[in-house]
Amino acid sequence: DPVPTALTDYVAATDPSFSWKIASKTVSDAGTVYEIDLVSQTWHDIKWEHKVQVIVPAGVRPQATMMLWNQGGRPSATSGVLGLELAKRIGAPVAFLFGVPNQPLFGGRTEDALIAETFVRYLESGDATWPLLFPMVKSLIRAMDALQAFARQEWNTEVTGFVVTGASKRGWTSWLTAATGDRRVKAISPLVIDTLNFPVQIKNQFAAFGAPSVMVKDYTERKLIPIPASGAGDKLWKMVDPWIYRSKVTVPTLIINGTNDPYWPLDALNSYWGDLKQEKYLLYVPNAGHDLRETDKDGKKELLPVRAVSALAAFTKSQVFGKAMPKLEWAEKDWNGGQRPAVRLGSFSISGAKSNPAPKVIRRWTTESDTRDFRKSRWEGTAFSGDIKEYKAIRRAGDKFEAFLLEFEYELDGLPFSLTTQLEVLEPRKK
Repeated sequence: DPVPTALTDYVAATDPSFSWKIASKTVSDAGTVYEIDLVSQTWHDIKWEHKVQVIVPAGVRPQATMMLWNQGGRPSATSGVLGLELAKRIGAPVAFLFGVPNQPLFGGRTEDALIAETFVRYLESGDATWPLLFPMVKSLIRAMDALQAFARQEWNTEVTGFVVTGASKRGWTSWLTAATGDRRVKAISPLVIDTLNFPVQIKNQFAAFGAPSVMVKDYTERKLIPIPASGAGDKLWKMVDPWIYRSKVTVPTLIINGTNDPYWPLDALNSYWGDLKQEKYLLYVPNAGHDLRETDKDGKKELLPVRAVSALAAFTKSQVFGKAMPKLEWAEKDWNGGQRPAVRLGSFSISGAKSNPAPKVIRRWTTESDTRDFRKSRWEGTAFSGDIKEYKAIRRAGDKFEAFLLEFEYELDGLPFSLTTQLEVLEPRKK
C-alpha cells in the first residue's frame, strides 16, 4: 500500500501564525535555562502556544545536534531535574517542548480522550487535518525551526540535527516526526509506545487480556477500537500508525519500554521489531510501568527512571559526538521456540545474538504468570560477569507462562547504560 500523505500535507502547509521569542534567561551555579514562547500553528482556529526550555549545564557548550524532548503540560520542577540530568550526562544542551498537545480542548478533553474526539471528527467529516497527532507533529517541526533560529541568535551556532524523544503519545509523535522525512531528525527514541502495527496489536490485547486494555478505554468507548469496519476507519488508523511509515523512518532508533506497562501486552514489540530496518536499539526496564520508574520488591518506586535516562543519554551522546553505540544483535527467526538460548562471553549468543564490544555485565531477567497477562508479574534478575564462560538459559518445568530477556550493561565515556534483547514468552509445559 502507498504511504498516506495526509501527515506530510498538514505539516508542509504554510501557517503565518508561527512565531517565537526568548521569554527569560536564568543563570545559576548549575547552568543556564532559557525559556522560549512558541506559537507553532493555528489548527482549526485554535492557536497552539508552547513553552520551550533549553537547559545548558555549567561548562557545557552548544553542539550541532540537540536532544528535543516533547511532552504535555508546562515546565515543572520534575522536568527541570530530568532535563538537567540528561544534559549533564550527554554533555550538551537539551530542549524540552511543552504543550504537546495544547489542551484541554472541546469541552475539557485532554490526552487520549482528546485524541479520540479528533479521530471521531475525522470519521464524521472526512477532513484529514483533524487527527490530533498531525498538529502534535507540526509543533515539533516548528520547535526545531525556533531552536535553530535561537541557537544562531544566542550562541552563534548552527544546530543541524535533533534527537527527538518523548513518552507515550509523545513517543507516538516522535515516530511520526521521523516519518515526515524532515532531515533535521537525526535519531529518535520513542518511549512506552509499544503499539506499532495497530490491527495486530489490538488482536494481541484480546489474546493477552481477553479484551482491550482498560488504559485505552477512551478509544473503545468511542468505538475506535476495535478498528471500525468502514473504509474510513481503516484509513484513519493507517494515517497515524508508525508501522505504515516504516520505510520512511531510516534514522537510528532506541525503543524503551517497561515490562509492567498496563497499556500493552508484554510481547507487543515482537509484532513489529523485525519490520524495522533502520539501525535500532532496545531497552526493557524490568519492574517498571508506563513511567519507566522501577519498583523494588517492597513496592517503592525510584524517583527518576534511572535505566531509561542512562540509555537515552548514552544514545543521544553517541549522536551528538559521533561515538559508536554497541552492536547487539540476535537472530529473531529462532525466537519463538526451538533451541533454548545460550550466552557465551566474547561472542554472546542468545538465539544467535552477538555483542561488540563485550558488555561489562549480563543479566538474565525472568518472570512467570498463570496467563499471558504479565502486568503484575515480578521480574528477577541474575547477573553474570566476565569470568562466566557460558550460561545456558534452561527452562523451568512448570504449568505457568514464563518470560525472559537478556540485559547487556555497557559504558560510554564512563557512564554505565544498558541495552536488552527482545523478550520471549514461553508457553506452559504440556502435562
